[in-house]
Amino acid sequence: MKLTALMLASCLAVPAVAQDPAKDPPKFYKLDFVVKELDDNKVISAKNYSTFTSTEGGNRGCAIRTGNRVPYQGVGGSFQYADVGVNIDCQGARDAGSQLILTVMAEISSIPGGAEGPPNTLPTVRQNRWNSTVPIPIGKPTTLFSSDDLNSKRKMQLEVTATPVK
Repeated sequence: MKLTALMLASCLAVPAVAQDPAKDPPKFYKLDFVVKELDDNKVISAKNYSTFTSTEGGNRGCAIRTGNRVPYQGVGGSFQYADVGVNIDCQGARDAGSQLILTVMAEISSIPGGAEGPPNTLPTVRQNRWNSTVPIPIGKPTTLFSSDDLNSKRKMQLEVTATPVK
């Protein structure tokens, strides 16, 4: 019985891919994100965002925030604001040989056709949200997330390239 339990425990053991700070100094990476909007699989818009991250233990990650606060007239005539734009957060970067393992959370929102509209109307906000831990091949553009627009043939994609910083 003890031998069977020992054999089972050894079969279930998974080698840890942890970095030992004494042996492995932190590695730094430049992350180049591209938000693409496609119409019938043809790129109609591409916006670029860059940041840096490291594999250092205790790394607080990275964040990209860009956008607008769009005013609109709310109930009772008071003005309200909708935050629209691009928010990208990265956490837990760790080196895994030829890949960077990274948790990426992204939110991309916009107001189709702009914020104009009849008075006393609330804007329609188009929004895509993604969150996942992903393996990113070093130096290769990789599509992390992709979503279809529910009202058209358009699609939104988030691509990233991780480049080591020397």
